[in-house]
Amino acid sequence: MQTEFDLCNMSMSILIIVILTSLVVALCHKWYKFSSTLKELQWLRQPKGWPLLGHIFEFKDSTTILTDVLRIRKQLGEKLFILNFGLSTNIVCMDYDFSEFVLTTQDILNKGDDYKFLHQWIGTGLLTSDGPKWKKRRRLITPAFHFSILEDFIESFEQNGKVLIQKLKTVTEKDIDIHRYITLYALDVICDAAMGVTVNAQNDEDSQYVRDIKLLLKVLSERAISVLKGSKLLFPLFPDYYHVKQAVKHLHSVTYSVIDSRREKLNQAQNKHSEFDDDIGRKKKMAFLDILLKSTVDGQPLSRDDIREEVDTFMFEGHDTTSSAMGFALYLLARHQDVQKKAVEEQKEVFSDDIYRNISYNDLQQMKYMECVIKEALRLYPSVPMFARRTDVDVSYKGQKFAMLEMKSTLSKVLRNFELHPTNPEHKLIVASEAVLKSTNGVNIRLVERKW
Repeated sequence: MQTEFDLCNMSMSILIIVILTSLVVALCHKWYKFSSTLKELQWLRQPKGWPLLGHIFEFKDSTTILTDVLRIRKQLGEKLFILNFGLSTNIVCMDYDFSEFVLTTQDILNKGDDYKFLHQWIGTGLLTSDGPKWKKRRRLITPAFHFSILEDFIESFEQNGKVLIQKLKTVTEKDIDIHRYITLYALDVICDAAMGVTVNAQNDEDSQYVRDIKLLLKVLSERAISVLKGSKLLFPLFPDYYHVKQAVKHLHSVTYSVIDSRREKLNQAQNKHSEFDDDIGRKKKMAFLDILLKSTVDGQPLSRDDIREEVDTFMFEGHDTTSSAMGFALYLLARHQDVQKKAVEEQKEVFSDDIYRNISYNDLQQMKYMECVIKEALRLYPSVPMFARRTDVDVSYKGQKFAMLEMKSTLSKVLRNFELHPTNPEHKLIVASEAVLKSTNGVNIRLVERKW
């Protein structure tokens, strides 16, 4: 009996030694790579940091990330510098020429580590995929935004926009968080565009689908700035881990269900030879999903999982980023009455005597000043304030149309129906760098019905 006990203790001791040795070896390897990288980048400056922890304590929370980075840049006097988080080395770039190089070169296509938080939900679609897979998906998806396909989505902007206007008419003459209304509108539009389905988010804000989307975006933002929640090893210790798991399971089941249903309808239509017959293969409006179902890569159709990845990616990219941009644009228009006046004058020119008629693709093409307003809002409040790329080799230095159409259509409809005014006292944004740029205290403005 004693011998068995001794053997058990010995086995346990050996196991502990093996585990500790493995951890030490892994840490030493990580330290060696970290030290080697720093040696290669010694020409770049960095603020004073803590051993092993690096510059973690330079940052407080998501609302101060951007100002903290600006503070460090001013302190170092450099547009290019190093920030270490644990044993991870990051080159921070605030030079637009170098940023353009990083984001356009074919040598740096691998995404930064923060993108891994999205994998559970959207997999490795166009947003999160690396190298060869990204190139194939890019070639596949670009035709989906042909102008003759985009024209079909104007009806979706229009119909969902009418619901938005009716909602806003119930809250005129008082301070409101415009971002809340715009976000639900954008979710309705993107579900129609991506999957050809109606989720009715504006009229059913408490639906399971809407709640799941909100939960994932919230936890994603928290994981990006939390050392503990950001750890793959420690995250399962938090209740959010199980909430996210359930939300992802439900969202995937919805997407898969729609994929199977649309595939069956497409097959039936093709057998009848009656559904798709024009210059780009469609008679009725094609959702993004339909285009994926009819596409091939290397001669093979996309798998069910491949299609789900791209649909969910389109849902994520086309919902939160666009609503962020529209919210900030409306906030800026409320604060700058002279700019709002010019934008309204352009609406008069475009719509002439029928100011409330349905918008057309040609109308949107004429809104040059509105496009300038949107681009200036994006310059001041970029929807995605930071990009990350990872390179494993030495490098030498020296989809957008859909979103723009949606934003122009929405801002046009809002401006034709309401005067935008700042709150009293004027609302001061507390901007946070999360999954997308957001104001943690809302984007509050005041609406007054416009009299023509």
